[in-house]
Parts: sequence; structure tokens; C-alpha cells
Amino acid sequence: MQYKNNGALPVTAPTLAQRFTGWPDLQQHQQRLQKTRLLDLFAQNPQRVNDCAIDAAGLHLDYSKNLIDKASLDTLVQLAQQAGLGKAIENLLNGSIVNNTEKRAALHTALRSPAPVIEAEAIADAFKRMGELVEKIHSGTWRGYSNNTITDVVNIGIGGSDLGPQMATHALKPFHTHPVRLHFVSNVDPSCLQDLLAHLDPSRTLFIVASKSFTTLETLQNAQAARRWLLASAPDESATARHFVAVSSAVQKAEKFGIQTANILPMWDWVGGRYSLWSAIGLPIALAVGMEHFNAMLAGAFAMDEHFRTAPLEKNMPVIMGLLGFWYQHFWQASTHVVLPYDHYLRFFPDYLQQLDMESNGKHVSRAGKDLPYPSGPVIWGAVGTNGQHSFHQLLHQGTHFIPADFIVTLQSHHKDCAEQHRHLLANGLAQSQALMCGKSLAQVEVELREQGLGEPDNQFLAPHKVISGNRPSNLIATVLLTPATLGALIALYEHKVYVQSVLWDINPFDQWGVELGKQLSGPIFDALSGNKSELDPSTIATIASYRSLSIK
Repeated sequence: MQYKNNGALPVTAPTLAQRFTGWPDLQQHQQRLQKTRLLDLFAQNPQRVNDCAIDAAGLHLDYSKNLIDKASLDTLVQLAQQAGLGKAIENLLNGSIVNNTEKRAALHTALRSPAPVIEAEAIADAFKRMGELVEKIHSGTWRGYSNNTITDVVNIGIGGSDLGPQMATHALKPFHTHPVRLHFVSNVDPSCLQDLLAHLDPSRTLFIVASKSFTTLETLQNAQAARRWLLASAPDESATARHFVAVSSAVQKAEKFGIQTANILPMWDWVGGRYSLWSAIGLPIALAVGMEHFNAMLAGAFAMDEHFRTAPLEKNMPVIMGLLGFWYQHFWQASTHVVLPYDHYLRFFPDYLQQLDMESNGKHVSRAGKDLPYPSGPVIWGAVGTNGQHSFHQLLHQGTHFIPADFIVTLQSHHKDCAEQHRHLLANGLAQSQALMCGKSLAQVEVELREQGLGEPDNQFLAPHKVISGNRPSNLIATVLLTPATLGALIALYEHKVYVQSVLWDINPFDQWGVELGKQLSGPIFDALSGNKSELDPSTIATIASYRSLSIK
């Protein structure tokens, strides 16, 4: 469905068929492959597994279980070339202005480069200060108001200032180097913070306020509540400086809050929130795993950056993943994409990807501001295996939706004495991928039921319910072990996949104006909830009246 401007005649961007000369060829490829079984593609090409595999930065991508062959993939690569993807990759990595609505670069990749193309000294200084802060807390040099060492660190942020650090901190739990406990608070719902504070000692707790502007409502409300909790036990307000640090570009606002200048780490306009875990926003990660492992994560991401920069498009891991997603969305009507990590430590990875992908590519206009006559970013969702197998995998196998899947597996576990249990985990992940591909035909089901002794009338009734169509595509991303380096590469892989698709759709993936409207509207509604008059819609007014009738202060 085409997105329409509110109250204005839309100015429409060219269709994809108008932009890409190979569009009719792709339509013919889809019609041909729609009649083909994935298993037949393997039979036709004994080298398919090798032909559809890419290794980069410690990751292995097997995309052989996709409804694609050489002819269709070649056409997709030609489409990427016609979109100017090679130049777009160069522009991203060399510091060109790729965020055209805000007129700035998007150089999160500079933070993980040994030779940043921008503000090298500032980046080095920020990481130096970050390392010094980590060392003070780990060594016990940093003391709270009662001269106790810090045992708990609470990161207060939202969006990219929460999702990325939380995901990576949990993903790297086997590499935690210090007994300091990390906690994350994002929701403005007071229950989120208060339930946590009930278990903490204020004299041993340090808060990180992560907000570029130091005005983010949810973050500031939680920070102020945390400060009230602290000062209820501390002797005076000077304790704020010993229990709060900040990551922000608004130094004066953070100082006014009570945070010392030396404890305010920087953020830059050329790092978007959903890419900010590579910056000082990654302080919780460094506090958990130490700077050495944090730097290893940066190095893993840089290795993927270099692969993205140098590999030919047809052998480029992020490019192939981006093209496959584009292929399914526009030729197979796939509006969602599921991510299934078979590693407990990656349980927050789908949540992180939701922001990365949907905040980046959830756009309705082209880079030139013209309405898109085609869908852009898909809905991203998922859960850690094997939990999903007992909830939504039923829909993946027998539902009517066409949903491509990414399976992420680790070949080894960090728990060496649990090798058999890990084999069961790995077997489940591989089995789900295989089942999506193979399915189970009506003939197979009927034979099984007869062998179980079921009579023909019951067989004919039950058999259709047990048929699984199969022929549903999936990627398999494997690594030997989840380490800081391979985690960094995995995150960068998906960052670049999202960018590839933004180029194909001709949209700006680095702004997020859709986030702003709800923030703007919440102010007048808050005023109305507080008893002041505001011009609001009837539905909202009715709910506010119910709230006011409770006489809540």
C-alpha cells in the first residue's frame, strides 16, 4: 500500500520497475522459482552449499536454503550496481554526508577504525577517559559517599542508549572481568526503576545517565528519581557527583544535574543513537568486560567493515543478506523477517535489531522527499531458540504468511562440561532450518499414519492437518564461539545489511523523524493530566477525564 501525505497530493518517487531495468527479469525469475523446490536446487547443483557460502570476520553465512539461483542472484547484483551501491558504501565509510535530511555523516564506523577518517584525536581521548573510568571502578579507587566501593552500575537511557549496551553486555557475559553488576533502566514507568532500586545499596551504586541532549524525557525522569533515592540516604547533595556519570554532548546540563565535568563522556552528532554502542555509550559494556574485550569487539566490527568495503558485491556478506531481504519483500510479498539466535547470550539481539532495522528503514519517502510507491523496511521480530519452537514456530511452518528467517548458531558453548546439552541446542536450530526447507508432504504423512495403524477414513481426515509445505527460506549464520570479536562482526553485519537495503529503496536510514511526534504530543497531554487545558481529540479527553476523576496528584 502506498503511503499518502496527510491532506496533500502526494509527489511520488519512481517505482522500482522504473528505477531498475532488470525488474522484468526478476519477475520472471520469481515465477520460475515459485515452481521449484529448494531440494531440487540442491540436486541441480551439487556445489550449491559452497557456491552459497561466505566467510568474513569470524562469521560463516550459508544462504543455500534460499529461493535463489545463480541467474536470479546475478540479476539482483546488477540491480545493486544500478542503484550505485558500490559508491554508497564508499560514501558511508569515508565520511561523506549520507544523512541528507540532517546534513551530516554517519560515521559510527570511525569509532572502530584504527585510523578514523574524522576526529581521530577526540575519539582516542574519549576512549582513554572511558578506560580510566573503568579502571577506577574495577580497582576500587572510585568510592561512594560512605567510602564504599561500587558493586552495582545502573545505565539509565532509552533507545540506542539502552538496547545496544544491554544486548552486548548480556551477550558477553562469559567475558565479564569484574564482579560489578550491570543493570539497565529505560522505561519511564516508575516500576522499572523502583523494582530495581529495592535490591540495591545506594552507597555502592553508580548511575550512568546516557542522553546525547540530556533532555530525553524518559531518561531524565528516571535520573531524577534515582538521584532522589540516593539523596534520601546520602548526607548531602554532593553525593551526586560520586554516584553519577554521564554520556552526553550537553555538558552544561549534566553539570547542572550535579555531575562533574571530568565524568561526562562525549557523544557526537555523526553517531546515531542506534549505532552508539561503539562510542562511550558502550561504557556499561566496558565496565562488564574490560577495555581489552571492548576493543576486541570494535576490532571485530572493523573486520566486517573492511569486508563490506572490499569484497565484490556477489561475495559480500551484508550485500547478499540485504539483497535477499529485498528479493523476498518485493517478489514474494514477505512483510516480516524473523531472527532466531540459538544462543542464550544473544537473547536480546532481536530486540536490538528491531530498533536498528525498523527505525532506520521504516520510512515512507525517498531521499528527495517523494512518497514511495513501494513498501520499505520489514517488520523485524524473533526470540532465542529453543523457546520460539514452543510458541511461534508453528506459524513459520504451517501458517499462511511467507516469513524468511535468519538462524544464528554458535558451534561451541562457553560451558565445556555441557557439550551434550549444547549439541541438543545446535541440533534443534539446524532441524528447524531443515524443516522449513523440507516440510512434509501429504504422501509422507499418509504413509506415517498408516504405519501407526490409523484407518483410511481417519487418515484422510487427519493427514491434511499434518502437512507442512516446506520450501520456506532461511539463512544460517554460524560462528565457532560467541566472543567480543565475533559479536562485533555480527552487529556490523546487520548494520551494513540495513544500509544496503536503504540504498535499494533510496531512503535515508539515519534520521528518525517519526519518533518525534509522540514526544511533541506528550507535553500537552501531560499538562491536561495535570489539570491544565489543552486542545485534544475526544478520545484522549475522555481518558484524561477518567484519570482526573481518581483525584491522583
